[in-house]
Amino acid sequence: MIRCSDGTTYHGDILVGADGAYSGVRQALYKCLDKAGTLPPSDLDELNKGYICMVGTTGPLDPEKYPGVDNADANVNQILGKNSLYTWSAFSVPGNRICWGAVLQLSTVKEASEHKFRNSEWRSETNETMIKEVRGFLIPFGDNTLGNLIDATPQENISKVFLEDKLFKTWNHGRTVLIGDACHKLLPSAGLGAVTAMQDAVVLANYLYEMKGLAFSDISATLDQFKDERYSKVKVQYETSISSARLVYGQSYFDRFMRTIVFNWLPESVLLKGGFKGVEFRPQASFIPQIPVRGSGPVLPQRPSQRYLDEQAKLDEK
Repeated sequence: MIRCSDGTTYHGDILVGADGAYSGVRQALYKCLDKAGTLPPSDLDELNKGYICMVGTTGPLDPEKYPGVDNADANVNQILGKNSLYTWSAFSVPGNRICWGAVLQLSTVKEASEHKFRNSEWRSETNETMIKEVRGFLIPFGDNTLGNLIDATPQENISKVFLEDKLFKTWNHGRTVLIGDACHKLLPSAGLGAVTAMQDAVVLANYLYEMKGLAFSDISATLDQFKDERYSKVKVQYETSISSARLVYGQSYFDRFMRTIVFNWLPESVLLKGGFKGVEFRPQASFIPQIPVRGSGPVLPQRPSQRYLDEQAKLDEK
């Protein structure tokens, strides 16, 4: 239960907020904690908005006009604009279609703050200005441009969103806990957004399985332990997603300089080590048989469940 100072209550044995970057559960929880004077001020700040992204998927295309679209293997291309704040991508998917995207780096905080609407308020008719700016961008599928892909994409299949990020400090209080985008919104550049949410869910399930009792103190302590374990790992993943975004989307002078250094001068071993950062942690549900580690990448060890081991020992005795 969340009980606010104004008398408002939110009931539930354990309330899990996993309802996205604009989580209603988080907003209710933070409202209570803010009134009590226990919420870190930074948790009330808006999400960072460093980029705007427009994406879409075309209908089936003619392989003669778009050579390579019918290849068995995906044809993946990331293009960096010259003297531009845009980067764009185009990659083939089954059905002779192309997924495409255009990312605009917002050059200043002031520019980002001028965009007052949230992701949920984007509509297809608001795309026209950005479409005009990117129509002439060349793509490596024959003699075509991003405009050709846009024209081959149904309007309702075009979406435009902020690429937002923020790592909140407060994840839990009492019987309430936040997971996924509700407490850490990552940029999509490193592919860690959904990964961290699933890791949260598995780790939280493991802690609930190990919980000693159902008293308020047991639940509160368990959720504290969950946050303590996950926060440091998510912080690394969060920083990795920001660095990756600057390498893939960044168009400032510093971003271009770093991209040149990273992709032209760093040894491959260093690049591989950076690529593994954030994905070494692969938690499994501790209350079922574990899947053996496969592959060549590093994997952080997982603490075994003493409760599960004890239960299995009892079964063996029978």
